[in-house]
Amino acid sequence: MTATVSAQDQIASFIADAMPERILSFKFSTSVQKRIELLVNRKKEGAITSPEQEELERYLLYDNLIGLAKVRASMKIAGK
Repeated sequence: MTATVSAQDQIASFIADAMPERILSFKFSTSVQKRIELLVNRKKEGAITSPEQEELERYLLYDNLIGLAKVRASMKIAGK
């Protein structure tokens, strides 16, 4: 079986290897968290614009990437 590694997986591994402790403690700033919450609420209400939808999708992509990096960082630290 040939395993393919997505670009996100590669980036997440790179980040986790380079700075595992820092990635584990990473959180979006309060202002970014509030913006994401606003966009999610606008989407739930059906009032989100196309540019806002694109912005929300970028935030979700970033969140997924950070989540992957945190999993890899946890495994790296646990393996020490």
